Amino acid sequence: MAERVLVIGSGGREHTLAWKLAQSPHIQEVLVLPGNAGTANCGKISNSEVSVSNHSILAQFCKEHSVGLVVVGPEVPVAAGMVDDLQAAGVQCFGPSAKSAQLEASKSFSKAFMDRHGIPTAHWCSFTDPQAACSYIRTASFPALVVKASGLAAGKGVIVAKDQEGACQAVQDIMKDKMFGSAGETVVVEELLEVEEVSCLCFSDGCTVSPMPPAQDHKRLQDGDLGPNSGGMGAYCPTPQVSQELLQQIRETVLQKTVDGMKEEGAPYVGDPLAGLMLTKQGPKVLEFNCRFGDTECQVLMPLLKSDLYEVLQSTLQGKLASTVNRYSTGVYSLVTPLQKRFAPLQSFSIGQMQVSPSMFHSVCLCFLLYGSLSILVNIPVRNRSAVSRNRY
Repeated sequence: MAERVLVIGSGGREHTLAWKLAQSPHIQEVLVLPGNAGTANCGKISNSEVSVSNHSILAQFCKEHSVGLVVVGPEVPVAAGMVDDLQAAGVQCFGPSAKSAQLEASKSFSKAFMDRHGIPTAHWCSFTDPQAACSYIRTASFPALVVKASGLAAGKGVIVAKDQEGACQAVQDIMKDKMFGSAGETVVVEELLEVEEVSCLCFSDGCTVSPMPPAQDHKRLQDGDLGPNSGGMGAYCPTPQVSQELLQQIRETVLQKTVDGMKEEGAPYVGDPLAGLMLTKQGPKVLEFNCRFGDTECQVLMPLLKSDLYEVLQSTLQGKLASTVNRYSTGVYSLVTPLQKRFAPLQSFSIGQMQVSPSMFHSVCLCFLLYGSLSILVNIPVRNRSAVSRNRY
C-alpha cells in the first residue's frame, strides 16, 4: 500500500527531499510542513498547516492523516527532540535523537566528543568568560582566529577573523553583544585552517555508515570567498578533491568513528550526519558536524541519487545498511547556485572559464523558491571537471 510521507521544513532542502520522495512508487502523497511556494500543489506534493513546535499536536496530525513516515529537515526541531517525541507516540520518523543531535547543537560538546574518540579536528578551547577567551586568542601557539557560537545559529554563528584583535572583537560581539542570542553564551575558539573544505554526508543506521558522494558548499556571502558566513551560497557535487581512497579514509577515521562513538556513549546515531572537513596536509580534519542534510548539499545530492530515497530511509531506520547498496549517477555534476536575474529565463552562464548552456542541463529543480535558489543537474564533460573544482559560483 502506498504511503503518505510528511517532510518538516520550508527551504530548498525540503523541496528537494519532497521531489525525490515523490518519485518513489511506494509514496502516495508527500506533505510538506510548512513548505514553500515550490511545494504547494505540485503533483504528489502539497503543503500542510499544523504546529511543529507542539509535538503532541503534530503526532496527532500524523495519525489522523495516516502519515507513515516523517522526515525532519532543519536542525532546530531535531535538537528540540521532535524525532524522540514522534517515535514515542508511535510515528515513524527519520532523523537523530536529541541526544545524538548534540553533535551539532553544541559545538563544545562536539569538539570534546571528537577528542574523546580520536577524531581529527583543529586545536580548540571553549569559554563562558570573554576575558579568558581573549587571553587564549593572544597566547595560543597557533592562529586562534575562528570564533564560534557553541549553540545553533542557523549556520551563521562563525566569525573568521583576520587577526587577534578581530578575533577578540568577535568574542565581544557574540558573548557580550549577543549577536547570536543565547547560542553565544559559550564560544569555541578554534585554530584557523586555510585549506579546502568539503562536506561528506552518510546514512547511518546506528552501526553501519553508507557514505554519499562528497560535495563542496560555499558559505561566504561575497565572491572570492569573502564576507560573512551565510546559510550557503551554492554547492556542487561530486567534488574532485576527494578521491575514492580519501573517501574511504574519511569513512573509517571520521564517519564510522563518529557513529561508533555515539553508540558507545548511549546515543546510537540513526540519520544522516554531515561532516564538514578541512583537507589539510596531515589529512582530513573535522570542522563541524551537521545532524541533518545540509541545505545546499541536499539540493545537489538528491538529483544524483539513483536509488529510491524512501527505500534508503527505510533501510536506515530498520538497521539494514550493511546489506544495502545505494546507487548514485556518475559522469554528471549537480550544482546549486543563487538565482539571479541573469538566470531568468534559463540561459548560458559561466563557471570560471567554462560555459554552461541549457543543452547541458539534465534536470532543473526550483528549490528554496522563496529565497531565490536554483538546483541544476549538469552534464559536464570530463575535460571540464578541473574548471568546476577550481572555481566558485
